[in-house]
Amino acid sequence: MGTIVTLINPNIVFQRNDIFTTGIVYMPIGLAYFAAAVSDYGFECNVIDAFGEKPNQYYLECGFGFRGLTPSEVAERIEPNSKAVVLYASNITYHSSIIRIIRAVRLKFPTISIIVLENTQAVTAYSLSAVQETFHEIGADYIVTGEGENRGIKLLQKLLMENTRGNISSIDGVGFRENRKIHYSPCKGYIEDLDNLSFPAWDLFPLKNYWRLKYAHGPFETKKYLPILTSRGCPYHCNFCVIPQTNDGNWRGRSAGNVVDEIEAHSLKYGVNEFHIEDVNPTVNDGRTREICEELLRRKLVVEWKLCSGTKVETIKDEKTIETMARAGCRYISISPETGSSRLLKMMNKPFNLVHAVRLIKKMSDVGIYSQACFVLGYPGENDEDLQMTRDLVRNLAKVGVDEIALFIVVPVPGAAIFKQFSGYRDYSQLNFSPTWRVEYRVLNQFRFKLYRDFLFWKTRYHPKKILQQPFNFAMRRFKTKMEMTPYRALHTMLLGTGIVGKKVQNEN
Repeated sequence: MGTIVTLINPNIVFQRNDIFTTGIVYMPIGLAYFAAAVSDYGFECNVIDAFGEKPNQYYLECGFGFRGLTPSEVAERIEPNSKAVVLYASNITYHSSIIRIIRAVRLKFPTISIIVLENTQAVTAYSLSAVQETFHEIGADYIVTGEGENRGIKLLQKLLMENTRGNISSIDGVGFRENRKIHYSPCKGYIEDLDNLSFPAWDLFPLKNYWRLKYAHGPFETKKYLPILTSRGCPYHCNFCVIPQTNDGNWRGRSAGNVVDEIEAHSLKYGVNEFHIEDVNPTVNDGRTREICEELLRRKLVVEWKLCSGTKVETIKDEKTIETMARAGCRYISISPETGSSRLLKMMNKPFNLVHAVRLIKKMSDVGIYSQACFVLGYPGENDEDLQMTRDLVRNLAKVGVDEIALFIVVPVPGAAIFKQFSGYRDYSQLNFSPTWRVEYRVLNQFRFKLYRDFLFWKTRYHPKKILQQPFNFAMRRFKTKMEMTPYRALHTMLLGTGIVGKKVQNEN
């Protein structure tokens, strides 16, 4: 038996008073990449997916629901000979789960090395360097920021192969506490040639349990799907976003051939023909976008793919790119106008070309690509006039054919530029899309509800065929948009408590 390293994906956490905007299912692609790197190095990799192994089991605590294994069940599944445990900080709303698992692992394994791994490729994640002390206080030994495939492996090598904890401070991006003093060395550089990375080790994860749910982060309409990262980072520095902190404005794209190699390999290995692109900004290089499309067409791969986490619409050069994407199997694109107010966009440090966005949304509608427009509400300094401008923009987009909108209330993500401008929350898991702790929450939520209602009215008025199709998509569980899928996910979450589809347990810790 080789040196065993255990990787843990935490529970999905939902807010009990809001099952619509919380509890979204994200497949842990960053951890799957790290698992491949751990195996490549020669360690024996053991994965425990606290959510994926029992997605219909849950326990309740402090206003939250935790789906999956209990912390003690996670600890029990750790191979006794494991030399290190790595927890994946995939999403800030899962923070409470991570804390509970660390405590359970430390209780059962007093001397094992516990490492918390940062997720650098999601706007819903958080900067571990900003909350490092929190993890040390409850028993974690190390945090790893930046991309884990290099510095995470270096840390494991020093801990497990060199049999010494000395000189850990020489590894950039790694933090630890020694003699009650916090040590952290900021990241220096990023992986430039992403083609050299092994594909995510999905064979170590309970994929069938994810597929049986029939919902995901992106709209799920076939029998199987997998997430994919075609690039990393983002060159923009929006003040409400954590990505500038975790990527420092650095964007790198995989080659078209490498991206399509992964799609083809996973199609053959897992029988998957639906791929959810989870890059934070996949279309930065318009030429590369077209090359990916042309390579898919050249190989005659019959797949559909969706830009589920959003993209900067200005980086899609023109309507011809949209046409090429549609021919190559693209079926969904999410963009993020954020607000209809040019004044607020400047405050956010968010560039947005409204005319270009409207033109491309119309083209997406014409060629059969479903579209989403995301907005944030409650940004510091926002006023009623700004909100009215957002409402006007939503109506304009509805006219040209946008299929859905998403309205998020701003929260202070650790690592974002606006992090210190907020107070009132007690737990990082409260930093979700429905922050009930915010003083302005009731007013903002009322505006959000009314705007969703108005959007559906406008969509019915301007595009009645689209609205009439939605009940059939819901009934058949072939979701074209997140707005069709979200009620199904919320219904399933609600039914967990009935005992029909779920099992309630107690957290023993």
